[in-house]
Amino acid sequence: MYWSRAPVYGFLPTHGLRAHTATLLDGVAWIFGGCDEKGCWKDAWCFHTETMQWTYPQTLGEVPPPCRAHTATLVDQKIVMIGGGEGPYYYNDVYVLDTVTRRWARPTFKPTSPLPPPRRAHTTVLYRNRIWVFGGGNGTMALNDLWTLEVGTTANVDRMRWEQVTTKGKRPTARGYHTANLVGNVMVVIGGSDGRECFSDVWCLNLDTLVWSKVTLNKLYRRLSHTATQVGSYLFVWGGHDGTSYTSDLLMFNLVSLTYEHRAVAGRSPSARGYHTALLADSRVFVIGGFNGGEVFDDVHMLELAGAAYLPQVTSFKIDVE
Repeated sequence: MYWSRAPVYGFLPTHGLRAHTATLLDGVAWIFGGCDEKGCWKDAWCFHTETMQWTYPQTLGEVPPPCRAHTATLVDQKIVMIGGGEGPYYYNDVYVLDTVTRRWARPTFKPTSPLPPPRRAHTTVLYRNRIWVFGGGNGTMALNDLWTLEVGTTANVDRMRWEQVTTKGKRPTARGYHTANLVGNVMVVIGGSDGRECFSDVWCLNLDTLVWSKVTLNKLYRRLSHTATQVGSYLFVWGGHDGTSYTSDLLMFNLVSLTYEHRAVAGRSPSARGYHTALLADSRVFVIGGFNGGEVFDDVHMLELAGAAYLPQVTSFKIDVE
């Protein structure tokens, strides 16, 4: 595996990218929102992972307000954005971007229908036509509730419906700036923070049985504002803050053995940072933007996966939880 800085060109972002989202569709990463030293943004940018070109698409409709620490979930060819906030404001709004027409739409919900409390720094995964929203913070306290947003197969804004989900077993403590990955029918949650403590725990939620289980780990790594990118049967956990400082370490979490493994990585890794985004495209993990406590970055780095060395090894596996 080899790190390098991506040779980007085109219509580059005009500001740094911190606590933004990056959603991959057909080789194009759709970047939305985030903030820098001056404030939050409501720009959409596109980074083309094959050509390394940045473009600035013109979008129509009801554009979301400037925000950070929201989520963006791909449903077919639409991106469903949930929550986030700016300054003291926290949102529970939903916006949908049709990437084909490049038009935003905002669903409206019945006054009698349940709505999740406003939040940011939460996570989402898509499973069985529902977006599962876990945790985050509301400005006063961290959260550990679980909600689903019914989106169908085409993110039809007229049929969306919220529902709070009751889970079984001991659940993770309240947290934000964690990660959540869908692996089969299991949501894997790593780390996060409640504003006081930085967590090292890993939890699995079976989305069919709704049973939480805590993973017994071989090593403990505290992390918040990191990324976790699934590559074959591994989660590549990169960067973030360990409760003391920002890091540029790459942790490889084996989804079969549920243990951390060490791998040597060549090249020059991105500088230590958190609040970045990461995604897998064409046997490369791309890291976009981030923040190191003093500087907000707009750069792009890529980790070449040595001829996809980690992709074909385990093609079918299942996380063994209840």
